[in-house]
Amino acid sequence: MLPVAYDPIYRLPLPEKHRFPMEKYELLPQQLLREGICTVSDFFTPASVSKTHVCRIHDPEYIAQLQGLDLDARAVRKIGFPLSKQLIDREFIIAGGTIQGAVAALEVGVAFNIAGGTHHAFYSHGEAFCLLNDQAIAAQFLLDRGYAKKIIIVDLDVHQGNGTAALFQNHQDVFTFSMHGAKNYPFKKEKSDLDLELEDGCTDEVYLEVLKNTLPELLEKQAPDFVFYLSGVDVLATDKLGRLSLSIAGCKQRDYFVFELCKQLKIPVQCSMGGGYSPAIKTIIEAHTNTYRAARDLYG
Repeated sequence: MLPVAYDPIYRLPLPEKHRFPMEKYELLPQQLLREGICTVSDFFTPASVSKTHVCRIHDPEYIAQLQGLDLDARAVRKIGFPLSKQLIDREFIIAGGTIQGAVAALEVGVAFNIAGGTHHAFYSHGEAFCLLNDQAIAAQFLLDRGYAKKIIIVDLDVHQGNGTAALFQNHQDVFTFSMHGAKNYPFKKEKSDLDLELEDGCTDEVYLEVLKNTLPELLEKQAPDFVFYLSGVDVLATDKLGRLSLSIAGCKQRDYFVFELCKQLKIPVQCSMGGGYSPAIKTIIEAHTNTYRAARDLYG
């Protein structure tokens, strides 16, 4: 069983330039069903997260402005999307899906959110297409409910998880680990508990060596009882917004290694998809599907 949160309202009234990356939210579930990686019963429609849980991570005033579509023009430009009620509703549903997935992972070992990975959302503002930080909200939910005592967020998107890093600075119960392109956005980095910056053109061999030399020791030392994994596929050489040079096979090896390690250590893991901006949608779908293939092979 692979519990997967599927957002049914991905179709948003967006300008043409923003529509292409949104296609994957429809195509990826279709591919998972076509291959038999998932069954219809694996998918669940998330409930919207409550404002109470959101405000454990985000500024209540910022949330009120979001829900009232009352952000100033500068804040909207920083987000990058024109605001709409549908967009705000979708963000609350995405965060709800990550929470529900995290709870499911406690039972079955692993769970997914087709969307999510909104790691550029800060306490009182959003940026780079991220309004609410879904994995941060879910991490705080697990801690508040006593479902976890120590959490690691493993962020392997090509962009640093700057919002996540800022939200959990000096937070003893959440350790933030971001491995990203040194020269990629954000150009002003925040300080994660552990940041590994990779040079432009980083290949499979170098990337996987760094990851394998870091993550096992990190998990052993921190001894988390839950992992949030952000599995962005914008690390690919073909990605329009990334500066690394991983192959599709290398990206799959990355995912397999993370899941295998978590399974061996019996640490539940929730995975949000994060970014992927290769010119060909089939490349994005193949790379994201590999994440699920790896989990299916390991978790059955």
